[in-house]
Amino acid sequence: MDQDKPTYITAFNPAATSKDAHHILLFGCTEPGSHQKIWNCGEMAISDGHSVKSYEYAPTCASGSTIIYAWALDADKTELPEDVAFKVGGSTSIKYLVLQVHYANLDKFKAGGTDRSGLILTKSPVPLPKRAGVMLLETDGAIAPYSLEAFEVACGIEQDIVMHPFAFRTHAHKLGLVNSGYRVRGEGDDQEWTEIGRRSPQLPQMFYPTQSDVTIKQGDRVAAACTMFNYQSHAVKIGATGNDEMCNFYMMYWVDGDEILENDVCTSPGPPQYYFGYDRHVNVDKIPENAFRIPPPPNGPAPGEPLQGGHHHMTTQHKANPRKRQNRFNYVF
Repeated sequence: MDQDKPTYITAFNPAATSKDAHHILLFGCTEPGSHQKIWNCGEMAISDGHSVKSYEYAPTCASGSTIIYAWALDADKTELPEDVAFKVGGSTSIKYLVLQVHYANLDKFKAGGTDRSGLILTKSPVPLPKRAGVMLLETDGAIAPYSLEAFEVACGIEQDIVMHPFAFRTHAHKLGLVNSGYRVRGEGDDQEWTEIGRRSPQLPQMFYPTQSDVTIKQGDRVAAACTMFNYQSHAVKIGATGNDEMCNFYMMYWVDGDEILENDVCTSPGPPQYYFGYDRHVNVDKIPENAFRIPPPPNGPAPGEPLQGGHHHMTTQHKANPRKRQNRFNYVF
């Protein structure tokens, strides 16, 4: 990036297809994991033990890692609201942009082919007053065979900041049914959950507009839940390969001025170590009833329409969506 003056990114246009790229992440780094043009950052590892080409192994960022954008499932371009931009380069901590591609198919590489999957960035010629950022909520954990499970995560906002969420993105692999994200304000009986976004991760995975005008400030909590069904005869864990799972909820927000969220990743151990019911800051009686339900279109498929994975269990039947009940500290579906 230009070290003398900042760049203001206002749109992301994917130049990729789901046939080649499972998903793409764009990171901002203070220092990249490698100074090679291409390196192996260890994500979506090849599970059969074969290697197409030997690349240097290094992390995505050596220091100062920040998520800027994510794409999957043939999603369309994302344009930021008026006067909002990702500020990179210049005096910011983002000195480099690193594109991480998680490939869906390696056959063409094995045959000696190449790939040009990536993102086309639009930038503003003038500085903009509102700075964009992304917060990621994710879990660890595992799901037992032939079972329905909730992966849950919540974190408090300790920084003196006012965030305005304007878009969200969900991500899971083939077992995901619905991911939802919330602002949680207050404690005990006065606690209030406000939806940031809720969507099936089997639909195109771009950033979609939030449906409510919500702000998140110091003292609030941000929470997310991913509902998954494992139709297979073996347990599936959260992990880096296509045979594993992921529970991700991305929240894109803007702030007035330059100060964005410093701790922008929220994690939990996931099931069976963590559920909302284990968290003393969460009143499970206040969780919205639809938090674990596949939403209607456009954030879910039409009734009877199969989801991206095409498996029989993923055919949408809104009347059969999971309903939660509290059983001690856990949920039973």
